[in-house]
Amino acid sequence: MKALMLAAGVGNRLFGDNRMQPPKALLRFDGKTLLQRHISVLRSHGIDQLVLVVGYRKNEVIAEALAHAGPSFIRTIENPMYRGGPIISLWSARDVLNSGDDILFMDADVLYHPDLIRRLLESRHPNCFTFDRDIEEGEDPVRLCIRGGVPVDFGKRVVGDFDMVGEWPGFLKMTSKIARLLAQATENYIESGLLTATYEEAMRDVLVGEPTGTFGFEDITGVPWIEIDYPTDLDRATVDILPRIAAAEQGFPPVRRPDSIVVRPKAFNR
Repeated sequence: MKALMLAAGVGNRLFGDNRMQPPKALLRFDGKTLLQRHISVLRSHGIDQLVLVVGYRKNEVIAEALAHAGPSFIRTIENPMYRGGPIISLWSARDVLNSGDDILFMDADVLYHPDLIRRLLESRHPNCFTFDRDIEEGEDPVRLCIRGGVPVDFGKRVVGDFDMVGEWPGFLKMTSKIARLLAQATENYIESGLLTATYEEAMRDVLVGEPTGTFGFEDITGVPWIEIDYPTDLDRATVDILPRIAAAEQGFPPVRRPDSIVVRPKAFNR
């Protein structure tokens, strides 16, 4: 299995126009960059290769990757249009999606306990989303919608009747077949000139286009994690999530996030 990580973005929501700040993959927590943490987790679980899509300050990202893994483990793909929509980065890796390998898709800007990856990789579902029942309020979280025990919809804006709605932490395990379908869905957006689309839109096209039950989900509720998009996320990663990760690694049960809510609606319309 190959891991595919998108690490090309500038991080406008986090840093604004400040170009002195590092790429988000190089943010440090307890002395380790996010990228270093990702590599350690992936190697411990037998992933064959990490493919990094790079763009903004690419040489620094590549150097950090190679500092923690050799060139046989790290492969890089440049997205020269990294200031465009994130779907361009996914499209840049279309040959990886078409390679015939199973793929672990992952965001670069997530701080998490390694158990998140372990549960996903060990899941009985060959095509599997991560799913957190503790979902933040607001428009920003990407929602995974469950009906009849399986995912049926996906995105930031969803409408319909669902048994449960949770947040997607940004990790998806795919068979080679689904990876090829995702490559085609991504190509459709690029050919249509929809360069500002999100890659979640292409993923949703595959999810709703395949027979119900093709995808499963792994409930990682309680596992400490955070996607770092805004300055408040960076603060919370340091003062809340990192201590919870350390506590969990020492064998203590995770502490529930005080500002989270659990959403289990029969009808959801946002």
